[in-house]
Amino acid sequence: MIDKIAASVAQALQGVPDGATVMIGGFGTAGIPNELIAGLIDQGARDLTVVNNNAGNGDEGLAALLKAGRVRKIVCSFPRQADSHVFDALYRCGKLELELVPQGNLAERIRAAGAGIGAFFSPTGYGTELAKGKETREIKGKHYVLEQPIYGDVALIKAERGDRWGNLTYRMAARNFGPVMAMAAKQTIATVHEIVELGTLDPENVVTPGIFVSKIVKIDRVATQAGGFKQAA
Repeated sequence: MIDKIAASVAQALQGVPDGATVMIGGFGTAGIPNELIAGLIDQGARDLTVVNNNAGNGDEGLAALLKAGRVRKIVCSFPRQADSHVFDALYRCGKLELELVPQGNLAERIRAAGAGIGAFFSPTGYGTELAKGKETREIKGKHYVLEQPIYGDVALIKAERGDRWGNLTYRMAARNFGPVMAMAAKQTIATVHEIVELGTLDPENVVTPGIFVSKIVKIDRVATQAGGFKQAA
Protein backbone atom coordinates (compact mmCIF):
# COMPACT_ATOMS: atom_id res chain seq x y z
CA MET A 1 0.00 0.00 0.00
CA ILE A 2 1.37 3.40 -0.96
CA ASP A 3 1.39 5.72 2.03
CA LYS A 4 3.64 8.78 1.88
CA ILE A 5 2.39 10.36 5.11
CA ALA A 6 5.15 11.07 7.62
CA ALA A 7 4.28 11.15 11.30
CA SER A 8 6.35 14.28 11.94
CA VAL A 9 8.57 16.86 10.31
CA ALA A 10 11.60 15.19 11.88
CA GLN A 11 10.66 11.84 10.36
CA ALA A 12 10.08 13.42 6.95
CA LEU A 13 13.54 15.01 6.95
CA GLN A 14 15.51 11.95 7.99
CA GLY A 15 18.35 11.27 5.62
CA VAL A 16 18.91 14.76 4.18
CA PRO A 17 22.71 14.66 3.77
CA ASP A 18 25.40 17.25 4.27
CA GLY A 19 26.25 19.00 1.00
CA ALA A 20 22.76 18.53 -0.46
CA THR A 21 21.15 20.93 -2.91
CA VAL A 22 17.90 21.87 -1.23
CA MET A 23 15.14 23.58 -3.20
CA ILE A 24 12.85 25.60 -0.95
CA GLY A 25 9.53 26.84 -2.31
CA GLY A 26 8.24 30.31 -1.65
CA PHE A 27 8.04 33.76 -3.13
CA GLY A 28 8.93 36.40 -0.59
CA THR A 29 6.98 35.19 2.43
CA ALA A 30 4.24 33.43 0.43
CA GLY A 31 4.39 29.65 0.47
CA ILE A 32 7.53 29.31 2.57
CA PRO A 33 7.62 25.86 4.25
CA ASN A 34 8.77 27.29 7.57
CA GLU A 35 8.15 24.10 9.55
CA LEU A 36 10.36 22.10 7.20
CA ILE A 37 13.10 24.73 7.37
CA ALA A 38 12.97 24.69 11.17
CA GLY A 39 13.07 20.90 11.05
CA LEU A 40 16.11 21.01 8.76
CA ILE A 41 17.90 23.22 11.27
CA ASP A 42 17.14 20.68 13.99
CA GLN A 43 18.12 17.80 11.71
CA GLY A 44 21.62 19.21 11.38
CA ALA A 45 22.49 18.94 7.67
CA ARG A 46 25.12 21.50 6.72
CA ASP A 47 27.19 22.76 3.78
CA LEU A 48 23.95 23.08 1.83
CA THR A 49 23.23 24.74 -1.48
CA VAL A 50 19.81 26.37 -1.25
CA VAL A 51 17.66 27.27 -4.25
CA ASN A 52 14.92 29.81 -3.51
CA ASN A 53 13.47 32.92 -5.09
CA ASN A 54 14.79 35.07 -2.23
CA ALA A 55 17.49 34.88 0.43
CA GLY A 56 15.40 35.06 3.58
CA ASN A 57 13.34 37.64 5.43
CA GLY A 58 13.95 38.88 8.96
CA ASP A 59 15.29 36.19 11.27
CA GLU A 60 12.88 33.32 10.60
CA GLY A 61 12.49 30.65 7.96
CA LEU A 62 15.25 30.66 5.38
CA ALA A 63 17.03 33.50 7.20
CA ALA A 64 17.24 31.29 10.29
CA LEU A 65 18.81 28.50 8.23
CA LEU A 66 21.42 30.95 6.92
CA LYS A 67 22.01 32.34 10.41
CA ALA A 68 22.61 28.82 11.73
CA GLY A 69 25.56 28.53 9.35
CA ARG A 70 24.16 25.56 7.45
CA VAL A 71 24.23 27.07 3.96
CA ARG A 72 27.34 27.28 1.78
CA LYS A 73 25.71 28.73 -1.34
CA ILE A 74 22.37 30.25 -2.29
CA VAL A 75 20.91 30.36 -5.79
CA CYS A 76 18.20 33.00 -6.07
CA SER A 77 16.73 35.98 -7.90
CA PHE A 78 16.21 38.57 -5.17
CA PRO A 79 18.77 38.24 -2.36
CA ARG A 80 18.44 41.78 -1.04
CA GLN A 81 15.29 43.18 0.54
CA ALA A 82 14.54 45.64 3.31
CA ASP A 83 14.85 42.90 5.94
CA SER A 84 17.51 40.65 4.38
CA HIS A 85 20.09 41.57 7.01
CA VAL A 86 21.13 37.96 7.69
CA PHE A 87 22.02 37.36 4.05
CA ASP A 88 23.71 40.76 3.76
CA ALA A 89 25.96 40.15 6.74
CA LEU A 90 27.01 36.66 5.66
CA TYR A 91 27.62 37.62 2.05
CA ARG A 92 29.60 40.76 2.86
CA CYS A 93 31.99 38.84 5.11
CA GLY A 94 32.50 36.06 2.57
CA LYS A 95 30.68 33.31 4.48
CA LEU A 96 28.02 32.74 1.83
CA GLU A 97 28.36 32.19 -1.92
CA LEU A 98 25.69 33.68 -4.20
CA GLU A 99 24.57 32.66 -7.68
CA LEU A 100 22.25 35.38 -8.94
CA VAL A 101 19.71 34.19 -11.51
CA PRO A 102 17.01 36.29 -13.20
CA GLN A 103 13.62 35.10 -11.99
CA GLY A 104 12.34 33.80 -15.32
CA ASN A 105 15.59 31.93 -15.90
CA LEU A 106 15.43 30.52 -12.37
CA ALA A 107 11.95 29.11 -12.93
CA GLU A 108 12.86 27.75 -16.35
CA ARG A 109 16.15 26.21 -15.19
CA ILE A 110 14.27 24.36 -12.47
CA ARG A 111 11.51 23.34 -14.88
CA ALA A 112 14.10 22.13 -17.39
CA ALA A 113 15.56 19.77 -14.80
CA GLY A 114 12.15 18.23 -14.16
CA ALA A 115 11.33 18.01 -17.87
CA GLY A 116 14.61 16.35 -18.82
CA ILE A 117 15.82 19.28 -20.94
CA GLY A 118 19.60 19.32 -21.25
CA ALA A 119 19.94 23.10 -21.52
CA PHE A 120 18.16 26.02 -23.18
CA PHE A 121 18.93 29.38 -24.74
CA SER A 122 17.51 32.50 -23.09
CA PRO A 123 17.92 36.15 -24.14
CA THR A 124 17.84 37.29 -20.52
CA GLY A 125 21.22 38.35 -19.22
CA TYR A 126 23.00 38.56 -22.57
CA GLY A 127 25.73 41.20 -22.54
CA THR A 128 25.81 41.39 -18.73
CA GLU A 129 27.93 39.86 -15.98
CA LEU A 130 25.30 37.13 -15.68
CA ALA A 131 26.40 35.75 -19.05
CA LYS A 132 30.09 35.64 -18.15
CA GLY A 133 31.63 32.24 -18.92
CA LYS A 134 28.47 30.93 -20.60
CA GLU A 135 27.99 29.93 -24.21
CA THR A 136 26.16 32.50 -26.31
CA ARG A 137 24.53 32.21 -29.72
CA GLU A 138 22.81 34.43 -32.23
CA ILE A 139 19.52 32.99 -33.45
CA LYS A 140 17.54 34.84 -36.13
CA GLY A 141 19.33 38.07 -35.31
CA LYS A 142 18.81 37.86 -31.54
CA HIS A 143 21.46 37.01 -28.95
CA TYR A 144 20.95 34.25 -26.40
CA VAL A 145 22.74 32.73 -23.40
CA LEU A 146 22.88 28.98 -22.78
CA GLU A 147 21.40 28.17 -19.36
CA GLN A 148 21.80 24.87 -17.50
CA PRO A 149 19.09 23.04 -15.54
CA ILE A 150 19.07 23.24 -11.75
CA TYR A 151 18.64 19.85 -10.09
CA GLY A 152 17.81 19.34 -6.44
CA ASP A 153 18.60 16.53 -4.05
CA VAL A 154 15.63 17.57 -1.91
CA ALA A 155 12.70 19.95 -2.44
CA LEU A 156 10.86 21.40 0.55
CA ILE A 157 7.50 22.83 -0.44
CA LYS A 158 4.27 24.02 1.14
CA ALA A 159 0.93 22.75 -0.19
CA GLU A 160 -2.64 23.05 1.02
CA ARG A 161 -4.15 19.57 0.71
CA GLY A 162 -2.78 16.14 -0.06
CA ASP A 163 -3.63 12.44 0.04
CA ARG A 164 -1.56 9.44 1.08
CA TRP A 165 -0.33 8.97 -2.48
CA GLY A 166 1.22 12.44 -2.34
CA ASN A 167 -1.13 14.24 -4.74
CA LEU A 168 -1.09 17.95 -3.88
CA THR A 169 -3.14 21.11 -4.30
CA TYR A 170 -2.01 24.61 -3.30
CA ARG A 171 -3.55 27.78 -1.91
CA MET A 172 -3.34 30.72 -4.30
CA ALA A 173 0.10 32.41 -4.37
CA ALA A 174 1.56 29.74 -2.06
CA ARG A 175 1.83 27.60 -5.19
CA ASN A 176 4.69 29.63 -6.78
CA PHE A 177 7.82 27.45 -7.24
CA GLY A 178 6.42 24.33 -5.55
CA PRO A 179 5.29 22.39 -8.63
CA VAL A 180 8.48 22.83 -10.66
CA MET A 181 10.72 22.15 -7.67
CA ALA A 182 8.84 18.93 -6.94
CA MET A 183 9.64 17.74 -10.47
CA ALA A 184 13.31 18.79 -10.34
CA ALA A 185 14.34 17.10 -7.08
CA LYS A 186 15.25 13.52 -6.31
CA GLN A 187 13.11 13.71 -3.18
CA THR A 188 10.23 16.07 -2.42
CA ILE A 189 8.83 16.70 1.05
CA ALA A 190 5.63 18.74 1.35
CA THR A 191 3.68 20.13 4.26
CA VAL A 192 -0.11 20.18 3.96
CA HIS A 193 -2.86 21.58 6.15
CA GLU A 194 -5.27 18.80 5.32
CA ILE A 195 -4.83 15.14 4.44
CA VAL A 196 -7.83 13.79 2.56
CA GLU A 197 -8.97 10.32 1.54
CA LEU A 198 -7.97 8.97 -1.86
CA GLY A 199 -10.42 10.12 -4.50
CA THR A 200 -11.36 13.30 -2.64
CA LEU A 201 -9.12 15.53 -4.73
CA ASP A 202 -10.55 16.24 -8.17
CA PRO A 203 -7.90 14.98 -10.62
CA GLU A 204 -8.43 18.15 -12.66
CA ASN A 205 -7.38 20.21 -9.63
CA VAL A 206 -4.29 18.22 -8.64
CA VAL A 207 -1.32 20.47 -9.39
CA THR A 208 1.51 18.18 -8.28
CA PRO A 209 0.87 14.46 -8.91
CA GLY A 210 2.05 12.07 -6.22
CA ILE A 211 4.68 10.56 -8.51
CA PHE A 212 6.80 13.66 -7.80
CA VAL A 213 6.28 13.60 -4.02
CA SER A 214 8.20 11.46 -1.54
CA LYS A 215 6.62 12.43 1.79
CA ILE A 216 3.90 14.69 3.12
CA VAL A 217 3.44 15.86 6.68
CA LYS A 218 0.40 17.56 8.15
CA ILE A 219 0.84 20.82 10.02
CA ASP A 220 -1.87 22.67 11.91
CA ARG A 221 -3.15 26.09 11.04
CA VAL A 222 -4.33 28.26 13.91
CA ALA A 223 -6.07 31.62 13.86
CA THR A 224 -4.26 34.70 15.14
CA GLN A 225 -5.84 37.54 17.09
CA ALA A 226 -5.70 39.65 13.94
CA GLY A 227 -7.96 37.19 12.21
CA GLY A 228 -5.29 35.85 9.90
CA PHE A 229 -3.49 32.53 10.08
CA LYS A 230 -0.16 31.24 11.23
CA GLN A 231 1.41 27.83 11.40
CA ALA A 232 1.44 26.00 14.69
CA ALA A 233 4.84 25.18 16.07
